Amino acid sequence: MAKLTQGSQSQIELTIVPTPTIRTIATKNNQHSLLIVVVRRIKESLRSILSRFHAGYFRISLSLGGQALLWKTLIEPIDVDDTDTVRHVLRMFHPTAFLALWFLALVTLILLSFLYVLRCLFFTKMVKVEFLNHVGVNYLFAPWISWLLLLQSAPFVAPKEVSYLVLWWIFAVPVVALDVKIYGQWFTKGKKFLSTVANPTSQISVIGNLVGAQAAANMGWKECAVCLFSLGMVHYLVLFVTLYQPPSVASLAWASIAGAFDTASKMLFFLSLFFFTSLVCRPALFKRSMRRFNVAWWAYSFPLTVLALASTEYAQEVKGGIANVLMLLLSALSALVAICLTVFSLLNPKMLLPDNDPIASLHIDSPIS
Repeated sequence: MAKLTQGSQSQIELTIVPTPTIRTIATKNNQHSLLIVVVRRIKESLRSILSRFHAGYFRISLSLGGQALLWKTLIEPIDVDDTDTVRHVLRMFHPTAFLALWFLALVTLILLSFLYVLRCLFFTKMVKVEFLNHVGVNYLFAPWISWLLLLQSAPFVAPKEVSYLVLWWIFAVPVVALDVKIYGQWFTKGKKFLSTVANPTSQISVIGNLVGAQAAANMGWKECAVCLFSLGMVHYLVLFVTLYQPPSVASLAWASIAGAFDTASKMLFFLSLFFFTSLVCRPALFKRSMRRFNVAWWAYSFPLTVLALASTEYAQEVKGGIANVLMLLLSALSALVAICLTVFSLLNPKMLLPDNDPIASLHIDSPIS
């Protein structure tokens, strides 16, 4: 477009105004269409993940949180008068490795929690079904146990600090609330009486009380610790025939309450060691559930980790050669299992979200709007 200006001298100013071409318009339309396709695929992928995701996936954070607590125990400072060579050698490991493990557990737990919050927002009906199911409700303890484990193993928070106290209340109250829900079912619903609802996942609800008791005892709150310990042990005694792993957690919790790994703690530790040996001697029990990798494999890591934790406390108490060998074997086996599970999960991420998951199959899809 040309523009004529008048002045002391005639001058012609030529201004070129670009006009959109067909090619430019087509490019913009293609970009817009591509953006729509990308957003749609992300939305469909998120919907697919959330529809198959459930609280059982917090077994991953349980395992990593247990590992963080185990290695914090192994490398923490000991008394100068302690002549245990094995413990001194273990404490030579650089703390950076423990910090990396703790932050890995933290990031994993945050990610899982974020996904579950999204599930609560967009798939509310599924969460409700999970809460009302006698198997699914037990997995709802897992995120709070994971946070309690990370709290106990946190390198920046001491048990006597106010922040520790506040966080303990935040993580422990949901455990007690879920206890009330489960115990209420036992007492009031005939069709969901104890003989009907008892199942191996019930151990998670027991562990929730015992881990909460251990964390409370570390703060010096003996009464709260005894209260949670009693709730967990009563639950465990009633369901004894279906549960095997919780004695090691009970051993640690009672040691924290009593202030020493006393006779009661040793009895619980030996009981858990006996159960572990009995299960190891029967590999056929695991053959069916381990035919194909899935998130259920992570369930084997946490019981082994807490057994290794109990063995470290036992070795610290008795200071014997056999106890140290047992501690090293269980700790090494626990770490090896956790590493293998992590590698399998990274190499097979799609297998973590199978279409035939028994918990996910309880639900009816509710699409994201």
